[in-house]
Amino acid sequence: MHNLDLSLSDISKIEGKASCDIKIRHGKVEDVKFSISEFKRFYTRAIKGKDIVALPQLTCRICGTCSNAHLLCAIKACEKILDIHVSEQTVKLRRLLNFGLLIRDHALHLYIFVMPDFFGHDSILEFKEDDSLEHKFLHDAFQVKAVGNHLSIAVGGRSVHAPYAVVGGFTRLPNGEELKKCSDELSGLRNTVIDLIKLFKEKDKTLIRPDLQFAALLDSEYSFLDGEIYHSKGRERAGKYGDNLEYVSIPYSHASGFRFKGKTYMTGALARLNLGKDKLHPKTRQSLNSILDLFPSNNIYHNNLAQAIEILHCLDSAADIIKNFVIKEEKPLPINRKAGTGAGVIEAPRGILYYRLSVDGGGKVIKGEIVVPTGQNQIGIEESIRLYLENNLTKFKEKEDLEKEIESIVRAYDPCMSCASHFLKTRYS
Repeated sequence: MHNLDLSLSDISKIEGKASCDIKIRHGKVEDVKFSISEFKRFYTRAIKGKDIVALPQLTCRICGTCSNAHLLCAIKACEKILDIHVSEQTVKLRRLLNFGLLIRDHALHLYIFVMPDFFGHDSILEFKEDDSLEHKFLHDAFQVKAVGNHLSIAVGGRSVHAPYAVVGGFTRLPNGEELKKCSDELSGLRNTVIDLIKLFKEKDKTLIRPDLQFAALLDSEYSFLDGEIYHSKGRERAGKYGDNLEYVSIPYSHASGFRFKGKTYMTGALARLNLGKDKLHPKTRQSLNSILDLFPSNNIYHNNLAQAIEILHCLDSAADIIKNFVIKEEKPLPINRKAGTGAGVIEAPRGILYYRLSVDGGGKVIKGEIVVPTGQNQIGIEESIRLYLENNLTKFKEKEDLEKEIESIVRAYDPCMSCASHFLKTRYS
């Protein structure tokens, strides 16, 4: 492939569309442009003038897949401004709600979008019922996704756009019977998820990024919702995260790019495992043994394996919370609107989600900043594609084979645009 113009475009995604344009001349990679082409929907402008209490249910509409992550992050920013400190029960319920999201969302990515490549299929719907292994993983996919959905519904009222979680607490509390059913389902799927982990350990590809930095929000319980920002050079207070983000204008993309402390970095499951594997649930660590020895890893494909491991951690952590959880009746804390600025930081399925809000004395939003994981990983995706091309270009004789490799690199990051489709549509120039 001495000369090639390749354009992968019109990717239908939950978060919009993405494309990748590649130019090769005389056997050298001249240009790689990975762009998010329909990302701007002006949410930060739309929330201006909105009441702080209503804001979380508005911004959770940013995404139809990980909406509960936006909900929880917005609530956290609002409570920071209002100086609200919720009960330990509310903290546990929010963790359960987020665990449900992570289980469902990671399962969607791993089973539905990535796994078909392992078996030579374009879609999981092509899996054969008369093939015992394909049959197993097809049915596992819907079982694992369902457990995540059930947990989110039991705690939040819906698996997406959960209505019960609000600033100050929950408007409705789950009953013990609902949680006990969820606990039984969670515990019953451990071996199923361990099978998933073993498959990804065996099948994942390799693309090493030796210079790549990582950043993640971590606490002692790997809760996804609290802690400090851990990164490749140390750690610091979560509220300072936005101060260390360097905005990068990408003229051919509608999404803002970011560097952390001036460096290209990765956020998401791989970052979390690299920086905090010792904080996983003890039962998870005991079950996986040598598999965890693969981390820290600079193989971007291990983001898939890390997600599979996190599903097991979420199962174990959620079951542990529910085991001794006695729900007591309580109402959301009262709201006293006031002027202020506050930041919310959590780990969404795909990485660090950052909200920074300013409100006036009447509790109306003056300004809002929202930084999503895919925007932060955008530069790294492009650099990973370029690196792969520079090292492997001569091995490809057909464009179709090259396209598949580029698709798999994009999917390894699990960007939000990939939520609605398994493959990239292509056009040639």
